[in-house]
Amino acid sequence: MITKRLTTAEILANLKAKVEARIPIMISSAGSGLVAKLQEAAGTDCINTFSGARLRANGMGTMSMMWPILDSNKQTLDYTREDIMPALEGKAFVCACLNANDPLKDMRMVLQQCKDMGVMSVSNIGPSISYVDHDSEIFKVMTSAGITIQNEIDMLILAKEEMDMVSIGLAFTEEDSYAICEQAKPHIFCYHAGTTKGGIKGYDNGMTIEETAEQTEKVYQKCRELSPDTILVAHGAAMETPDEAQYMLNHTSGHGFWTGSSTERLPIERAVSAAAQEFRGLTFEK
Repeated sequence: MITKRLTTAEILANLKAKVEARIPIMISSAGSGLVAKLQEAAGTDCINTFSGARLRANGMGTMSMMWPILDSNKQTLDYTREDIMPALEGKAFVCACLNANDPLKDMRMVLQQCKDMGVMSVSNIGPSISYVDHDSEIFKVMTSAGITIQNEIDMLILAKEEMDMVSIGLAFTEEDSYAICEQAKPHIFCYHAGTTKGGIKGYDNGMTIEETAEQTEKVYQKCRELSPDTILVAHGAAMETPDEAQYMLNHTSGHGFWTGSSTERLPIERAVSAAAQEFRGLTFEK
C-alpha cells in the first residue's frame, strides 16, 4: 500500500485557493480507515485523527479521552499509521491531534514521527487543557502540575516555524483562542463552541445554533485582529446537521467548518441501527 503524500506547500496552496474562491474549508475527524476513506471520497479537505475519535469508534464519548485510560499520543500515532494513512488516496491531508502536555515525550520527536508517516499537519486538541472549565478546581490542579495551554501553543509554534508543518489551533474559550492566535498564529484556527449534541453519546449544553454562531463570530473578529492570515473554522455545540453548518457559514465571517461526530459517530449510529433493525425484523416463511 503506497499512499500519495501531500507537502506542506501543496496543502497551503490548496487551502488558499479555496479561501479565495469562497469554497468552504471542510475538516473532518475519523476514528477508522473506512470513515476516513468515505470522507475523502466525499471531498473533505482535512482528516483529523485523535484519540477521542478512536474512542468514539468504540462507542465511547469523545470526552472519555480526558480520563487517563490510554496513552493518547501513542493511540493517535498508531491508528493514524495503521488505519488511516493506508485507507487514503492522498486527496485529503491528515492532521494528527496531539497531547502537547505529554510528560513522557519530546514533542519535537512526536512531530517528526508524524512527518515520517506522511502526516504534515498537527493540532493541539488530543486532548487540550482548554476542554477543562477554567474556574474548576481540577483546572487549577492540572495547571499547577504543569499541564498548560502554553505547552500547546509552543507545540503549534514548533510545528509551523521549525518543522514546516501545517498548524491547526483549537480552543474552547475566548481566553485560550486569543492566546493561541496571538502567539502561534496558526495556519488554521477552530473555535470549539462545545461538545456536539445528538446521538447516543452527544451532549447538549443548551446552546442554540443562533447562539453558537454569535459566540463563534465574536471569537473570529478578535482572532482576525491578532492573526489576519489565519483561516477560521467553526465546530461543535448546536452545529450538528448540514443545515446548521450552512447557518454557520451564512452568519459568521469564517472560512469553513470542522465536523466530528456529525460525519462520523452520528451517521454510523443511524445507518447501522436502521440496517440491523431491518435484518432483525426478518422472519421465516410460515
